Amino acid sequence: MAKNEVIASIDVGTTKICSIMATAGSGGGLQVLGVGISPSRGLHKGLVVNIPEAKESIRASVRKAEQASGLKMESAYVGVTGRHISSLNKQGVVSISRGDRLVRTDDLRRVLQTARTIAIPTDRKLLHIIPRGYALDGQTGVKNPVGMHGFRLDVETHVITAAVTSVQNLVKCIRGVGIDIEDLILEPLASSEAVLRPDEKDAGVILADIGGGTTDIAIFKDGSIWHTAILPVAGYQITRDIAIGLGLPFDVAEEMKKKYGSVMPIQDGKEEESAINVENGYGVSYRDLCVIIRARVEEILKLIALELPGSDYVKDVPAGLVLTGGTSNLPGVEVLGQKVLGLPARVGIPMGVYGIADVLPDPAYATSVGLLLWSIRKEEGEVGWQSRRISQPFQRLFLRLRRLIAS
Repeated sequence: MAKNEVIASIDVGTTKICSIMATAGSGGGLQVLGVGISPSRGLHKGLVVNIPEAKESIRASVRKAEQASGLKMESAYVGVTGRHISSLNKQGVVSISRGDRLVRTDDLRRVLQTARTIAIPTDRKLLHIIPRGYALDGQTGVKNPVGMHGFRLDVETHVITAAVTSVQNLVKCIRGVGIDIEDLILEPLASSEAVLRPDEKDAGVILADIGGGTTDIAIFKDGSIWHTAILPVAGYQITRDIAIGLGLPFDVAEEMKKKYGSVMPIQDGKEEESAINVENGYGVSYRDLCVIIRARVEEILKLIALELPGSDYVKDVPAGLVLTGGTSNLPGVEVLGQKVLGLPARVGIPMGVYGIADVLPDPAYATSVGLLLWSIRKEEGEVGWQSRRISQPFQRLFLRLRRLIAS
C-alpha cells in the first residue's frame, strides 16, 4: 500500500454505522483522518430489512467522515455478519512437478484453488478461503512452504460463505450512496486484527464480538483461524429483556443499560436496593436492572462455550477469551466470562490508532478499525486471505458519476 494512500471502512451494525477514513501509519498502525458515526436504522441482527432507511444511515455516517477528513470517500472495506454466515474446513492438494521440486508462490495459489473447488449452492457466496496450515510430503505444521522442496503440497483451509441475497442487499445500500466496495470481510475476522495479539493467536484464543444484533465468534489456534460462528443474540436482547422485565420503553431501557448496567453489581460499591432515575421520570431498582443484564450476558457466554470444539477446550485455547463489541463495555463482563468459561478473560480495545481517533479506543469500534487493518494486511501480500473484489473498473466509474450527479 502506497504511503499516504487513503483507505476507508464502513461498519454497518445493528445499532450504529461507523465510517472511518485513514492512512497506513508507521509500524502497521493507522493515522485516522475522519470518523463518522450515525444511528443505524433499517437493520436487524446484522441484516438489512429496510433498504431506504439503511441507505440514509450509511449516507449520514459517510458524510460525517468526509467532513472531518476534508476528503471524498470513493471506496471502502465493508464488514459482513449475520446468521446466514456459514463455514467449513476443506483440504486441497497439488503436486510439485518441476524438476527442482521447489515450492513457489504459484503453487500456493494452485493448492488454494483446489481447496475452493467445492460445490457451493447457487444461493451462497464465497467470502474467504483462509489457510489453516500446510503439509509438505506429509510433514505437517508448515507455516510458509515457499522456498522448500517437496513432491506433494497439502493445505487445510477455512472456507466462509454467506447468503447471496443478504450480501446483495448490503451491497445495494453501499453502492446506493455512491461508494464502491473494495472487499467484503467477515466482521469477527476484522475485529481480530484490531484486538488480538499474535502470541494469543499462536497459543489459542476465542474472540467474541458482542455487538448490538449479533455475537460474532472467531477461534484461533497456531496462528490461524480455527472456527467461526455468528450467534443471533447480543446487546439488543439485553435491552429488550430490561424493557419487558421492568416495563420500560425500549429507548429508556437502552439508556439505563449504558449508564447504570453491570453484570457484577456487588463490585461496583453501590447499594443493591438503590433506585435509578432518568430524566423522563422512569425509575427502577439497581438490583433488578443488574440481575436482568447478568442473566442474559451469562446466557450469551454459555452459547459461546457451546461453539468450542471438544469438552476439554481449556487446553485448546490457553490464551482464553477476548471480549469486544459495544456490549463488552458492561462493567464486570470479563470477570463473568472467566467464571462461566473457566478461562482467562479480558476486554479487547482497538490498538494502533492515532490522529483524529478520540472515540476509537473503545471495544464498540473493534470491527471498524479492524476492517482497515485487514486492508493493510491484504495489500502487504499475505498469501491465502483470499476474498473477491465486488466491483469492476467500469462499475467504479459509474458509481463516481452517479455520486457527482446526486451531489
